[in-house]
Amino acid sequence: MGTKVKETCTVLSQECIGKDIYSMWIQTKTIAGNAKPGQFVSVYTQDGSKLLPRPISLCEIDKEKGALRLVYRVTGPKTGTESFSRLHAGARLELLGPLGNGFPLEEAAGRQVFLMGGGIGVPPMLETMKQLDAKKIAVLGYRDELFLNEEFAKNGEVYIATEDGSAGTRGNVMDAIRENDLEADVIFACGPKPMLRAIKAYAQEKGIPCWISMEERMACGVGACLGCVCQSTEVDAHSHVHNKRVCKDGPVFRSTEVEL
Repeated sequence: MGTKVKETCTVLSQECIGKDIYSMWIQTKTIAGNAKPGQFVSVYTQDGSKLLPRPISLCEIDKEKGALRLVYRVTGPKTGTESFSRLHAGARLELLGPLGNGFPLEEAAGRQVFLMGGGIGVPPMLETMKQLDAKKIAVLGYRDELFLNEEFAKNGEVYIATEDGSAGTRGNVMDAIRENDLEADVIFACGPKPMLRAIKAYAQEKGIPCWISMEERMACGVGACLGCVCQSTEVDAHSHVHNKRVCKDGPVFRSTEVEL
């Protein structure tokens, strides 16, 4: 685990890249330098009524410039994410990070890898793909509107699934794998629980090592509040229950470690 810090950062730019999907670049002093693909930051709102920070995964990490790209979904009016979407270049905001454990890139080096993202699980797979030294195949699932897919295409092969069939395969990421006869030695994935459940079953059936990033809503980000607990397959020696904290023990888990 790298050292996490809380720092006041500056917004470099922000744009809307899809319906309710925003992309924000942030200047940091130290967080970007320590960050790894698959980690996240907790972003504090300026609004005193929302005390808990919002966890947002890292979409891109520019260590040279000390910058982070956060791509996130606005979840509704008067939410923390909605308040972030109104920030312009020059605005200040507090970040705590980097948090969580990220994807184990060394496990996939030199192999053929699926980078699977669904919905707002797509952004963290971009930096993962960029840093991976392997044969990379991105399999991305969307409801209808695409975002970030062109950036993925600069880093490897991309296959797309849309629920409405407007682009790529009609259906989900597993349908895209079947339709295109795709194969991999290792899987890295992030997305909603039903998608991860299907990927975990596929990985088990094929005997493929698989790591998944759990998209559970995290509140404190440091493992204290237990608002993000997921069921694990082995019993925790400390509390004797089948639980892992997504933020502290994850958000990336080996798929065989968690019940979905």
